[in-house]
Amino acid sequence: QVQLVESGGGLVQAGDSLRLSCAASGRAFGSLHMGWYRQTPGKEREFVASISWNGDSTRYVDSVKGRFTISRDNAKNMVALQMNSLKPDDTAIYYCHASPRFSALEYWGQGTQVTVSS
Repeated sequence: QVQLVESGGGLVQAGDSLRLSCAASGRAFGSLHMGWYRQTPGKEREFVASISWNGDSTRYVDSVKGRFTISRDNAKNMVALQMNSLKPDDTAIYYCHASPRFSALEYWGQGTQVTVSS
């Protein structure tokens, strides 16, 4: 079992930055692929970014490339999402996601709200 707790959401203006953090517990963090998803009312949850278990590989949805950066600190069991040049379209609930290597299991955090005003 993996527990994920997000923090760092809030209300900002367009062009501002936010840094989301996700603290993981319950399983060896270094064995987890980590990611961030987001969801707005009436829409399906959308992939935002991911980072491999060892940090060697990252992926981003096209709409955030060049603005968002995902990183992880295996010593602190944390993954972060640095969000720069925020746009109103980035407004959503952001969820931390974990999936163990060689497993189909998935774990989700409770979500943190990000609101970007124009």
